[in-house]
Amino acid sequence: MLDPVTSLAQVLEELGSTLLDVVCGDVESARDVGGVVIHDPLDEPELPGNALVLGVGLHESAEIARVVTQVGRRGAAGLVVRAPVVPDEELLAAARESGVAVLAFARGASWTHLTGMLRTLTAEGGLDDDADGFALGRIRSGDLFAVANAIAALLDAPVTIEDRNSRLLAFSSRQEEADPSRVRTILGRQVPRHYTQILEERGVFQALYRSGRPVFVAPLPESGELPRAAIAVRAGDEILGTIWVVVPEALNEERSEALFEASKLVAMHMVWQRADEDRERRLRAELLSTALESAPGSLEAVRRLGLKDEPAVVLALTVVAPAAAHPLPAQLATERKRLADAFSMHLSAVHPRAAAALIGDVAFGILPLPQSGQDAEERAALIATEFLARVGSRLRPLVGVGQLALDASALARSRSGAERALRVLRAGVLAGRQVARLDDVHVEALLLELADLVPRGDLPSGTIARVATYDTEHQTSLVETLRAWLDAFGDVAVASSAMYVHPNTFRYRLRRAAEVGRIDLGDPGARLSAMLQLRLMSIRSAPGG
Repeated sequence: MLDPVTSLAQVLEELGSTLLDVVCGDVESARDVGGVVIHDPLDEPELPGNALVLGVGLHESAEIARVVTQVGRRGAAGLVVRAPVVPDEELLAAARESGVAVLAFARGASWTHLTGMLRTLTAEGGLDDDADGFALGRIRSGDLFAVANAIAALLDAPVTIEDRNSRLLAFSSRQEEADPSRVRTILGRQVPRHYTQILEERGVFQALYRSGRPVFVAPLPESGELPRAAIAVRAGDEILGTIWVVVPEALNEERSEALFEASKLVAMHMVWQRADEDRERRLRAELLSTALESAPGSLEAVRRLGLKDEPAVVLALTVVAPAAAHPLPAQLATERKRLADAFSMHLSAVHPRAAAALIGDVAFGILPLPQSGQDAEERAALIATEFLARVGSRLRPLVGVGQLALDASALARSRSGAERALRVLRAGVLAGRQVARLDDVHVEALLLELADLVPRGDLPSGTIARVATYDTEHQTSLVETLRAWLDAFGDVAVASSAMYVHPNTFRYRLRRAAEVGRIDLGDPGARLSAMLQLRLMSIRSAPGG
């Protein structure tokens, strides 16, 4: 499971005064941060132990004090609110009594970016209790913030590490010594667009990618910017990113060599970080697959995923290409992976113990829900619908929702239900539907399973085959007439209206269908046989059938 490894004091040390300041509370003695949660005044989501709560929208001191007391009772370690915050006696007393530290978040900075950085800092433990990682240069693999601080200490200057798209991956302390562009980069987790345009126009990136050594970047006249030394981070022929150091002048040979050697260390960490992410995905998929089998080892897999033996609903997500789109297999696989990651994040935001992973071409999610039966499944369907409304995809994502599993031993049944509902959506039987509970599509799921048992050459047969042959030879619509009558339970008025014909015309066609097919429409068994064949033919003719 994900183990808390970062104290509140370490979070402040990593992010520094650029983003966070202490308003009140004892930070040094605060417990390790066990997770990051956004405060919702309209709901009370379950908090992980020692949570760091983001108080988005909290302004008044009295309101902040009330939330401090509230989250303190639920074991939170700290509360982050937007600066400026002037602590009054009520807030100071609430922080002291609850043990919750209050931090102020810099104005203009993005809550989304802060959430990402905090989760990066507090989730270094990985999934496996034994996976302590490798130490590269006495720094845990993938810990780019620690690497940035090590380089800053080596060169005595503030450092940032960025990817190929100038997105900020990590930064060192002492950023207050830098210039406004650097501060905006840290607040936005992205180098300002106008600054990257200037660098591109000056050919800085071309020089970086051509050179294997540090490049000195002089500031524009009267820009207020400070000079930089930068170097590309490489893994073989691949450019992984760049390192930027704020310096007063070009590096001498010794410091240039130090930055060159540091770039190799950063490359190793970035490669390991990529490998760790892939390894974590594989491990999570294996654990989730085991948990969903309700086999020996399932309870241990549930525990290692951070779940409890509690009521939960299984959801199944996949993506299909519309008829007009012709994505390459690699594009389809990439889109599945992207949606699976987004799905995992969405479910985790709903419940801190939710777990999701891509297994084959389907992303399965286990969502703990305290509601009973029907309410839990409807809630899960609503959560899936909200996810699809928010996520962008040029393909067509679909989500099947299984039945409520009362405990871990019933997860396999819930998974089966989610897969059956997803299969109905994939078959295209329900036009326009992207989310379905098994209860909503139970008949269609049964018909699909029945269609599997009937050889394709056996449909249509008997009565329906004779009527279909007559339609083909005489350009009539007797099959559609029969289908409309059966769907309307024999109500000629309703059936004729559905086919936009006069009732008398409809009656004539119905009699003709009975004559051609030699079917007794008064026989319940004959009607059931005809209805089943017609429904199976519709399923077979659906886009995914």
